[in-house]
Parts: sequence; C-alpha cells; structure tokens
Amino acid sequence: MMSFEEVMNFLYAQLPVFHREGKKAYKPGLGNIEKLCQQLGNPQDSFISLHIAGTNGKGSSSHFMASILKEHGYKVGLYTSPHLKSFTERIKINGQEVEKQWIVDFFLRNKPLLAEIKPSFFEWTVIMAFQYFKEKGVDYAIIETGLGGRLDSTNVIKPLGCFITNIGYDHQDLLGDSLELIAAEKAGIIKSQTPICISEKQAETAAIFLNMAAVEQAPIQFAQDEVLVENSSYSIMGLQMDVTANTWGKFQVHSPYAGIYQINNIRGVIAWCEQLNSLGKLHLELAKIQSGIAKCRQNTQLRGRWEVYQEKPWIVADTGHNESGIRQILEQVKQYKPHKLTIILGMVADKDINRVFSLFPREAHYLFTEAKNPRALPAQKLMEIGNQHGLKGSISANVNEAIKEARLSALESDFILITGSTYLVAEID
Repeated sequence: MMSFEEVMNFLYAQLPVFHREGKKAYKPGLGNIEKLCQQLGNPQDSFISLHIAGTNGKGSSSHFMASILKEHGYKVGLYTSPHLKSFTERIKINGQEVEKQWIVDFFLRNKPLLAEIKPSFFEWTVIMAFQYFKEKGVDYAIIETGLGGRLDSTNVIKPLGCFITNIGYDHQDLLGDSLELIAAEKAGIIKSQTPICISEKQAETAAIFLNMAAVEQAPIQFAQDEVLVENSSYSIMGLQMDVTANTWGKFQVHSPYAGIYQINNIRGVIAWCEQLNSLGKLHLELAKIQSGIAKCRQNTQLRGRWEVYQEKPWIVADTGHNESGIRQILEQVKQYKPHKLTIILGMVADKDINRVFSLFPREAHYLFTEAKNPRALPAQKLMEIGNQHGLKGSISANVNEAIKEARLSALESDFILITGSTYLVAEID
C-alpha cells in the first residue's frame, strides 16, 4: 500500500506538471481528458456544474459562488488550482478537502490509465475531481479552468451556466499576445444556449464575447450593466459594498476579504446569480447570497487574497502575479499612505516581468527572493531586472527570511507587501 506522499511524489515525477515545468507541461486539447472520462463512465455528467474562466479573480469568484450555494443548503463541489499549502485544497466539498486516502485509492484503481493515456498532471487532477464529485453525490460543482478555456481540460463539462471574470495579459506564450486573442481562448467555454455572464466589460474584448454568444445562441450579460456598486469601503475586517441589482434592488454586502479588487469579483458573482435566477436555472435568495459572500472564508477556506498577517506595521500577502493583478494591489497599498513601503517579491520565470515591473514604485525598498519551485526566477536575476527598472533592494534566501529582515527595521507606520507569485505566498510560515 502506498502512502499519500508516495502517490504524489510518483505523479509529480511521472506526469508533466505545469506549476513546475511551465509551457512544456501544457497539453492543449481535450483528447486525453475525453479518454479519461470515457474510461470512468463520464463522471462529469453525473452532477450539475458551473464553469468559471478569466485572467484574474476566477479563484475568488469560484469560492464566492460555492459559498453562496452552500448557504442555500446544497452539497457543493469546488475544483480550483493551483493550491497554496496542500494538493488536497484543489478538490473540496462544502469547504472540506478531499481525503488523502481517497486520492491514494483512486490512484491505485486507475494507475493503468497513466501508462495508456499519458495525461498531464492537470488532466489527472481534473478527472480525479470529476470522479470524487460523482462518488460523493454533490448537488452542484463549481469548476475553475486551469489555463485559457477553449482547450482547457475542464471544458468537457456541460454546465448550467458559464462565467468569465476579466481578460488581462498572462500566459501570452500559450494564449496569445493580445487581449483579443486571450479573450477568444477564454470565450471557448461558452456553450450552446448556456447563459454566460462576464464580470468586467472591457472595450477590447466585449465584441468577442458578444459574437461567440450569438454563434452559440447563449444568453449573455455583462455584470457592469446589471449591478451597480454605489459605495465601498475596506478595513482589516474586510470589504463592505452598497449594491443595486435589478432583481433585488438596493442592499449591502460584506466580504471577509479586504482587497478592493474583490469589488469586481463580487459584483460579477451577484450579476451571475441574478442571471441564473431570472432564467430559472437556479432559485436563489438575496439573504443567502449575502451570507454566502460574508461567510466565504469560513465556508471555503480561501486564502492568499489580501491576507493580513500583522498591523503596525502592516504585513499583507497577495497571490497577484500578473499586470492587472499587481496594478490593483499597488493601488490599494497607496491608500494606506505608508511611511516606508517594503515589497518582498518573487516571480516565476515565464511571466512578462518587464510589463509587471513597470508598475512597481521606485521609492519602495525591495527584498528579492524566490520560491522553492523550478519555474521560479532566481532572486539574483529578479534583482538585476528590477535594477533595470530603477527598483533597488537586496536578496533574501526565501520569503520567511525576507519577512524577518523587513520586520527588523520597520516602524508602525510602514507597510510590508509580499506578492508576485502564488508559490511565494504559499511558503509563508
């Protein structure tokens, strides 16, 4: 009998793993996942699914929607990636992570499929989630795409509704080097006569979604046209929003997450709820939508989004790692008006680092570091690129050493930000 650790080590060693190897581990196309589904009796057809794609915010939006459905009394599966601390975070039911023993048993039962089909690590985790949700009899499953949409392994489901958060520059080497090309890939999740809600309406991409929806005869709406955010504020306790929606009128929403970028995510999810409700796909109550958003952290255990570790000085970590994500994080930091800003930064090598570095303030002090991940850009190289953009600082061996160093000289009025990579935030003790 193998242990959970032995199974995971085997999978990491034998299968192409995107978070470790990057582009060369990416297997575009649905051939492998379709074969896996067929071999296991198409488990993805045994539950009602909701499909979510986008550049930023799809993880938060997935968790908000899962929490809302849980508040309505449903048994809700949630599949997301990557994980922060443990692989089991990727597959949850009502906030509870998949059992390690179940993963071992699934592997031992289906090991011959590895040799026969040769899936990627992501394809294997997708079929694992589908089978788990089938065996556990979930009422609904929220399925987050891994990368893109059209050729993403999750795109074999037949969802009740689809949701796209926004379009930004990320994974251009795989999805295209323009917002229009990236949007076309994300729009690939739009299905025939299946409602689609777009969280953010962007001039460069709106027509692409409208055209795809017309081709598929899919009801489409943009959240910004349906839900108005009239006022918002944030504190250590989270985010508060005054909202007006066509169906429910004016009401207030409290989020346990203080990141102001969550405004777009929450507005999008509310608009999606309204769309599914108005089309008779789901029957949702305003009070349970509000409690689902307010109890998202409690219901789903989502971490790493504007996560506050300390006040006086502020120490905040966020998994933002691309241009649009970093821009929103830095805008929020400005509102704290710190006496001194220290940014602990680590990134993976296949990001458009020059585009991201152009956003960072030159007056901040930088601690360049790296995660224990083969894709991580070495801290020395990261500092050299930073210096080219006028960003000055020093190297730290790892994120926890960087935090210790930053604390030594920090005043109560200072701000320490940890960002640039999910894998970096995952290593915070």
